Amino acid sequence: MQKVLFILHQKTSVPGDIGNKFVDRNYHIEICRPPLGDDLPTNLINYSAIVVFGAPGSINDDDEFIQKEINWLKKVIESKVPFLGICFGAQLLAKYLGSEVKTNSRGISEIGFYKIKPTEIGKELFKLQDTFYQFHSEGFELPTGCELLARGDLFNNQAFRYKNCYALQFHPEVNFIVHLRWIFLILLKNPRKLFVSGAQNLFIQFFLRFKYNKSISNWLDNFIDQYLLKES
Repeated sequence: MQKVLFILHQKTSVPGDIGNKFVDRNYHIEICRPPLGDDLPTNLINYSAIVVFGAPGSINDDDEFIQKEINWLKKVIESKVPFLGICFGAQLLAKYLGSEVKTNSRGISEIGFYKIKPTEIGKELFKLQDTFYQFHSEGFELPTGCELLARGDLFNNQAFRYKNCYALQFHPEVNFIVHLRWIFLILLKNPRKLFVSGAQNLFIQFFLRFKYNKSISNWLDNFIDQYLLKES
């Protein structure tokens, strides 16, 4: 059975719809949580894909696991295993490639559903879906040698490709269940996070979840089959 490696950053984190879709495709899922003491694997040849998910903190935090993950990306890229970085994972790749990760000039976050603008290179990828769920306060500069796939209004760079690596600032893995889970956990731990500048009203978020959940799921199917796994 083929297997996929997921890098998660909290005990409560789950791979959401991406996990569901790899299970549906008969992949075995292996999960590694570096902040909890898990060692990053060094033999990557047997993985069909590697996905690094989001994290609660900043890529610029002084945490040992962050530097270990940045350094580990050299092995990932050299392995030629298809890679997907989501939010923190995208910023991780950008930082490894030499770019800055920082807040925008207006100090506004993206929490909720936001429209992205495909570039000429990315227009086929995003032709059927251009609105995605976001949850971040920092964004990345486009690294040298990368193809920009989509832009945004608040954070200019929303998706890029480097060799067989994809970086997405948004969260296509978040479905109804994960969305509810995130809101519940944030209300327990840090409710102020849901009311920072740029955060959508929760009622609007769930209205848009009903509107876009299915089309985002369909987009993710296409992305996995026609882009990510085609890189192997």
